[in-house]
Amino acid sequence: MVKKHSMNPFNHDIPANREEMVNIHFNGEWVEVPKGLNVVEVAKSFGEFIPHYCYHPKLSISGNCRMCLFEMGMPKRDPERKPIIDKNGKPELMWIPKPQIGCATPVTEGMGVRTDSPLAKECRKAIMEFLLINHPLDCPICDQAGECKLQEYSTEYGSGESRFVEDKVKKPKNVDLGERIVLDDERCVLCTRCVRFANEVVNDDILGIVNRGSYNAIAAHEGQRFDNPYSLNTVDICPVGALTSKDFRFKMRVWFLKETKSVCSGCGTGCNITVGSRQDTVYRFTPRSNDAVNSHWMCDKGRLGFHYLQDEKRITEPHMGKGKLRFITTWEQIYLEIGKQIKKFKGEEIAIIASARMTNEELFLLKTWADELSVVFMDVISRPQEGDNFLRSQDCNSNTLGATMTGVSNRGKNLKKILKGVRDGSIKCMIAWQEDLTEAGFVSQDLEKLDFLITASILKNTTSDLASFVLPVAGFVEKRGTMINVHSRLQRLNKAVAVPGKGKEDWEVLCRLREVTGCGNGVHSFDDLFQSMVKNLKPLKGLNWGKITDLGLDIKIY
Repeated sequence: MVKKHSMNPFNHDIPANREEMVNIHFNGEWVEVPKGLNVVEVAKSFGEFIPHYCYHPKLSISGNCRMCLFEMGMPKRDPERKPIIDKNGKPELMWIPKPQIGCATPVTEGMGVRTDSPLAKECRKAIMEFLLINHPLDCPICDQAGECKLQEYSTEYGSGESRFVEDKVKKPKNVDLGERIVLDDERCVLCTRCVRFANEVVNDDILGIVNRGSYNAIAAHEGQRFDNPYSLNTVDICPVGALTSKDFRFKMRVWFLKETKSVCSGCGTGCNITVGSRQDTVYRFTPRSNDAVNSHWMCDKGRLGFHYLQDEKRITEPHMGKGKLRFITTWEQIYLEIGKQIKKFKGEEIAIIASARMTNEELFLLKTWADELSVVFMDVISRPQEGDNFLRSQDCNSNTLGATMTGVSNRGKNLKKILKGVRDGSIKCMIAWQEDLTEAGFVSQDLEKLDFLITASILKNTTSDLASFVLPVAGFVEKRGTMINVHSRLQRLNKAVAVPGKGKEDWEVLCRLREVTGCGNGVHSFDDLFQSMVKNLKPLKGLNWGKITDLGLDIKIY
């Protein structure tokens, strides 16, 4: 009986209708699979893993590591070249004595595939022995330890011993390949993933193989450096410890890291990421596969965009007062004083400038509070930049559409009105949420005119230096929430680390501010806030946290 199978986990857009399916004999069973998949992909779709180094689903096939060898069979044919059919109505197979490589062999009608036969197993042992002939025995000090495929495969598929007794070939070590990359050629297995990524994905044909035979080595073109803005992706796809990140190198063993699924807030693309952290310290970002957003990649700027959270300018305690009279205070004292002061102002005397990098939940809560205070002027600061037609968006804000959906953004049209109001004295109270007002055209003299200035901030800046109240709030890896990227995809952020010091998550601060200003508050948890938001915002009607999934969900904003 034919087992139907139309699964395509690699998103190669191969049709799965009857006309595009083929029957193959896979590890003793006849199955039906999509035409065009290679043997590595077919095996994975059935939960069978074929080890490989050079193959990557988003790169061209090179077929040079030979680790994915399998035993292949083809239908026997009679003198008229017609398949010989057995008593079960299936083709009789003739098994080829020479193994084939799985990555470069697409399945065809009647093909036989054995991934766990004695021949396939012996071939893998032989390939592992060849790969380890000149490889240095430095696993204890290698930065790739814990996620090295050579280390893993040598244990699972290797022979456990080597017949090589000669001296190993020596190659260049600690090669400064680029601004962010270090290369150790002795560890390289010449899979060429880095070469193909640079050439095919980012159109930077700078890497290649030099020398001959056992002295083959990866290198950049003479006189050039691999400083492409996506260079660190080669560290991710390097299956061994040949390419390592200067930023993460020797900082932390990977098995100590807690991994949290989240989204990059560096621009409007919203690349899916995994946050690696330990003891409330972030050590690295790595891209998380999502074909609808960033495929397997992310830019180096976004990847390294977490260091500001541990900057010496980080605000970790609430402050009150100005100049020499400023002092650290408690949250409750600062809440009560803000409540007392804000009640003195009319709605038209208050202005709010928020950040389009805040989560939808925070923006919704801020807009709710603004409406309750009858605030007339509210907006966000736009951040246009030059995109690269790949992953780097022209919008440097990560949640512009979220700010639009919640009604916080007026696309910058109110910023000039707010500035004019501050200068002519009609606006007396200003609330800046995760923004430095100097980026909206304000100067110190403008801010000094205000009777009352509140800022919720992560880092010290000109606005926090002049504010009456400074509220330490959370960075994007320190909270839960959702954002909408430039392609209208709703995505989830998850909390990876705690807010440092006495800082609080923004939604908690906003809820308490609503209470002390007499606006009431029916939100007592993040889940309450999320439910209130989806209930009141039309594009999110009927959603729950689970429906968004780890890969996000396309929605209609307008």
